[in-house]
Amino acid sequence: MSIRIGTSGFSFLDWKGNAYPKEIKTADMLSYYANDLKFNSVEVNFTYYALPSEKSFMGMQKKVPKDFVFTVKGNRGTTHDPFDSRIMRKPSIMKAYEDTRKFAGALKPLIAENQLGCVLLQFPFFFNPSDENKEYILKCKDILKDIPLVIEFRSTEWANPETLRFLSGNKMGFCAVDEPKLTRLMPYMPEVTSKIGYLRFHGRNNNWFNASLEERYNYLYSEEELKTFIPDIKKMAGKCNDLYMFFNNCHQGFAVRNANNLRRIIEDSEKSE
Repeated sequence: MSIRIGTSGFSFLDWKGNAYPKEIKTADMLSYYANDLKFNSVEVNFTYYALPSEKSFMGMQKKVPKDFVFTVKGNRGTTHDPFDSRIMRKPSIMKAYEDTRKFAGALKPLIAENQLGCVLLQFPFFFNPSDENKEYILKCKDILKDIPLVIEFRSTEWANPETLRFLSGNKMGFCAVDEPKLTRLMPYMPEVTSKIGYLRFHGRNNNWFNASLEERYNYLYSEEELKTFIPDIKKMAGKCNDLYMFFNNCHQGFAVRNANNLRRIIEDSEKSE
């Protein structure tokens, strides 16, 4: 069983002078993240905004140690656009499937070097439970073939035992989240439904719905808050082969500070056992 802790993304301008040296070049950020900060995993999220290429992943591989692992967030063409009523000309489901195939093909370099942990598909607030939507998820799983898949739901309508049974019955991981305890946000459910456990820390900014996207993740977990996760982390780790934990409170490099804090807290906890 392995535990990997890191951040959701690694390339942020406001990390300069906070998490990274002030004069660091963008091209050097991943190398610094892996080799200087000593993180052994990262959640790649630029892939949500644009379909990646094999070349882009090959370039990233050159900057990290051989035992470094990437988890990769699915493209919005798979998870969001086909279901977003705000889009005047929504792409068809068939287009979404084609985008998913292209996405899967780009992962070949990571798969070849055993550096792909899993794919994370994050479905939005407007993607609610239905037989049709469950079938869509299963079709995406079929397209991804043997690639491990983890699902993050934003709609609270998925927060029930039936969802966990659906995922475990189809060997898909459940993405547990810690975020503000607000009515429309997913509750904290530290559950494991596959060989992969996955926990994302979004922060606890109660101004979530009114803040800008940048300010939404303006939250630094305290030492005491992080310590409260240890019992659940141990339980999750005991139910899976690989446990991934990523901090998405990326404002001003807070994610790096909290990831480092959690690493130390876990190490101290293991020493005291």
